[in-house]
Amino acid sequence: MADVFVYGTLKRGQRNHKVLLDRTHGCATFRGRGRMVEPYPLVIAGERNLPRLLNLPGRGHRVFGEIYAVDEQMLRVLDEFEDCPDLYQRVRVSVEVLEGEGASEEPPAAERRLQCFVYIATTYPPEWAQLPYLDNYDAQGAHGLPYYPRENR
Repeated sequence: MADVFVYGTLKRGQRNHKVLLDRTHGCATFRGRGRMVEPYPLVIAGERNLPRLLNLPGRGHRVFGEIYAVDEQMLRVLDEFEDCPDLYQRVRVSVEVLEGEGASEEPPAAERRLQCFVYIATTYPPEWAQLPYLDNYDAQGAHGLPYYPRENR
């Protein structure tokens, strides 16, 4: 099993969360909510208004998202879904666990950080780095940029 941090359309309540729920894709178990330890720019960009985490560590915000433990089959499905390695790269980042699933008390300090895979854009038009930075993505957010799923292309 590998830990994956999702910050966009794969989160609960978002359009593509169904990918993580589909057992034919493998296993994905919700571990909790988290926030990236290092700041990164999270922008909404491209013709489909995709949430994109830009590979500019130290800029932007400590992005909020969700942590899932996934099996190898689900990891391969996510790689394909995220068009990795063409659109995104899968890299490890440190994530602070804010709220664990089923935890009635705060975890010990040593357990509050996980190394998680995250999908990050390493190549993109330079103007994307000038877009507004978000700390938390919601397709229905105040940004006013509707997400256009693949099937609507």
